[in-house]
Amino acid sequence: MGERKRHRILMVSDFFYPNFGGVENHIYYLSQCLLKLGHKVVVMTHAYQNRSGVRYMTGGLKVYYVPWRPFLMQNTFPTFYGTLPIVRTILLREKISLVHGHQAFSTLCHEALMHARTMGYKVVFTDHSLYGFADAGSIHMNKVLQFTLAEVSQAICVSHTSKENTVLRSGLPPEKVFVIPNAVDTAMFKPAPTRLSRHEIVIVVISRLVYRKGADLLVEVIPEVCRLYPNVRFIVGGDGPKRVRLEEMREKHSLQDRVEMLGAVQHSQVRSVLITGHIFLNSSLTEAFCIAILEAASCGLLTVSTRVGGVPEVLPDDMVVLAKPDPSDMVQAIKKAISILPNIDPEEMHNRMKELYNWHDVAKRTEIVYDRALKCSNQNLIKRLSRYLSCGAWAGKLFCLVMIIDFLFWHLLQRWQPAEDIEEVPDFVLSHDQDAGISPDNKNQSFR
Repeated sequence: MGERKRHRILMVSDFFYPNFGGVENHIYYLSQCLLKLGHKVVVMTHAYQNRSGVRYMTGGLKVYYVPWRPFLMQNTFPTFYGTLPIVRTILLREKISLVHGHQAFSTLCHEALMHARTMGYKVVFTDHSLYGFADAGSIHMNKVLQFTLAEVSQAICVSHTSKENTVLRSGLPPEKVFVIPNAVDTAMFKPAPTRLSRHEIVIVVISRLVYRKGADLLVEVIPEVCRLYPNVRFIVGGDGPKRVRLEEMREKHSLQDRVEMLGAVQHSQVRSVLITGHIFLNSSLTEAFCIAILEAASCGLLTVSTRVGGVPEVLPDDMVVLAKPDPSDMVQAIKKAISILPNIDPEEMHNRMKELYNWHDVAKRTEIVYDRALKCSNQNLIKRLSRYLSCGAWAGKLFCLVMIIDFLFWHLLQRWQPAEDIEEVPDFVLSHDQDAGISPDNKNQSFR
């Protein structure tokens, strides 16, 4: 077998630490495992409050917090060409060979992939979410995605449902799209040392309290479950605009002693909340994968979840009870979960999760996608423009104009600041005895 090819990867997204979420965790853990495989990984994201410039994280992961401030929902304001100079500088300084963008909603991701293709780099895109086809926001987002993926080398989705959704939205050939699921750090998410008593059953909810995450369903489900089971208590972790409705529900039904509202929960504290419960409740209305379910299962909790998106693909049938996104059906699912709780062994569930989901396996599968992307042939500007023309009668022409201007701007930059005038940075090599692991507990060991 030939020697493994060493890639030099630039991860790009608006969503990264210190912000917390599924995309942020995915980029962080994937980057750490790719570093362990011998690849060079650099992350590019926007500035967060006073966190700007270059930082190093656990394992020698280098992060460029570029001086752009979030405009809406942690996204930077779309500039089309404003990011080209800094993207070009990073690509040349770090001697990058491949650009990997994350999340369809990330403005920085779309712009970086566009500039990378203009400069002749191979690009890979990972879609982490599901989008609709009918509302104005989805129609706009799908057209932007079609533009970005017109020239993508390879794409990755986190579930088969997500792949089908992405292919339909972007018109990307299915053979270019790979399915690589998320994973969980089982070393961090362990069951409680001693099994909990079942005299009082605790149901845990950890989620952003927004419409998409089914917060309105919780408002109807929680009172009914509390009425049916006097020994059931809820712990709700998370914050968002729908928190007010949950607070009102708790007051209306006098459930202050049975529904505990924790507010926002730091990721490092998620395990300590999970291990206080028996059942994890996920009420999402749309979900491409849901890492929270993996974290709960790794802690030994039985999961009750809505049957939406890629959720049915996540866990084996004996580890999850699925329900329609309907209050009465969810109540029935919780009743079923309570009845089978005596058969659940948290340690056995944790050991099964170790075998099913592993970030090192995700990294190795992603490495194969990188290998395939780098084998894709380069095309001249004329052939590239023909792909954009197929994106629509008017949109196709507009996309071509955008790419032509980007191409001219890139050549102008090459004349103004030739590549040989940009200093290449030496690689940061971390010895194995310095590597403290990939747990997020160590990620704050960053410095300028």
